[in-house]
Amino acid sequence: MKGSIQRRLTVAINWSAARIASLDSRECYEDSYALTEEFREWILCVEEHPSLMAEHVLVVPSPEQLQVLLELRQQGAGRDGDGLLEI
Repeated sequence: MKGSIQRRLTVAINWSAARIASLDSRECYEDSYALTEEFREWILCVEEHPSLMAEHVLVVPSPEQLQVLLELRQQGAGRDGDGLLEI
């Protein structure tokens, strides 16, 4: 896993661990449990299975990757419609 992703995960994991400890100390066990469940995979398997974490972390593409994606989108736009996703 790339270093920048690892650093972001470390910050998120440390924040969640500190928040869980804070909630436990105030005896807010339901909130603590909810946060533990939300971050469970991150807390338990970041060191053991970093490849699993890479699948769940969004990374902003580099400018070169963005340019390639934009070109691909523009090429596909001429084939069927305007290429925009309507919600």
